[in-house]
Amino acid sequence: MINNIMPGTEEQLNKEMTSAYVGIDPTADSLHIGHLVSIMMLKHLQRAGHRPIALVGGATGMIGDPSMKSQERVLIDEPTLRHNQECIRKQLARFLDFDSDAPNHAVLVNNYDWMKEFSFLGFIRDIGKHITVNYMMAKDSVKKRLAANADHGMSFTEFSYQLLQGYDFLYLYEHEGCRLQMGGSDQWGNITTGTELIRRIAGGEAFAITCPLITKADGTKFGKTEGGNVWLDPERTSPYKFYQFWLNVSDEDAARYIKIFTDLNQEEIAALEAEQAADPGARPLQRRLAREITTMVHSEKDCEMAIEASKILFSKNATEALHHIDERTLLQVFDGVKQFEVPRSLIEAGVPAIVLLTEHAPLFPSKGEMRKMTMNGGVSVNKEKLTDQNTVINASHLLGDKYILAQKGKKEYCLLRVV
Repeated sequence: MINNIMPGTEEQLNKEMTSAYVGIDPTADSLHIGHLVSIMMLKHLQRAGHRPIALVGGATGMIGDPSMKSQERVLIDEPTLRHNQECIRKQLARFLDFDSDAPNHAVLVNNYDWMKEFSFLGFIRDIGKHITVNYMMAKDSVKKRLAANADHGMSFTEFSYQLLQGYDFLYLYEHEGCRLQMGGSDQWGNITTGTELIRRIAGGEAFAITCPLITKADGTKFGKTEGGNVWLDPERTSPYKFYQFWLNVSDEDAARYIKIFTDLNQEEIAALEAEQAADPGARPLQRRLAREITTMVHSEKDCEMAIEASKILFSKNATEALHHIDERTLLQVFDGVKQFEVPRSLIEAGVPAIVLLTEHAPLFPSKGEMRKMTMNGGVSVNKEKLTDQNTVINASHLLGDKYILAQKGKKEYCLLRVV
């Protein structure tokens, strides 16, 4: 998980309990899996007896970090920032201990709290004079941005970002005894500006660790799907879809991710890798990765629900699983399949399957085709094979008192919603 480490960092961590911080951008009211690497760094830090500080960048979030960005971001107002901060704290509490009386309990801070009183003149006089423009221009994040945006350049607002982030480190050094900042490898320039400010203004020594930027084995961006980010908030990305994301990563990615995103030790991972090599089709690495991380981010119950839901599509007899999952998960498993509305009175009275699936929910264009497919074992209701096309479908078939799932062949489904 380590990309770069400043000389002396390891000695500092071995010497005493050390406070270390990671900055989190509060532009949304949920973290996404792109944040997980730095969160796991804080988690490991706390487990090793050190004190994690999660810094929500309320002030810097109003500006936007130019690192790895091609354009400036939309600015957000204070009420939105406060709302986002509270949501982020709740999510972080699943990984970090904020509330115990342990000396290394986690702390959440917002740099808006100390930046909002700073006047522009005060900042450039007290902080800006200590860092030269030459020093700032030499940073990779600035050079890359200027080269990529030769026509539009880079605003002074964004150029000042590294100075603001550097001041955060100085402030935490002075007020929280923070000696270490951690982040992605794209943050190295911003972090070292902070260590330089601490050296020049406070005469102190501070340290840095960065982790590699996580990419997929094919070089594409980690954590993005066709639908956008994979969020930690279950309302944005359901536990089922979250579980599926990890279950479907490549073998090569699973072998890397399980070392970064879980607490499994080396022996457990080596055993899983041996299983994977012996039977790649069973996907033990992906299954364990998906289970560990879904349980950690959501809960064991949510994870079990996601596993049950996964069985529905891939198991020949998943009737029991269908009856266990909740409505939201059911609709997500069958997102995009045909849906038909059927009157409740029809189902409560009972209706032959052949009438239901040709006249009221036309999964089949004709009774002849349905008859033929039923004889060949190609029709299922709620994942149970239909042996007789005249089987009566009634209220006992309802899933969650509202749905019936019909299947034609191996892959064609329709969902009947009883209204």
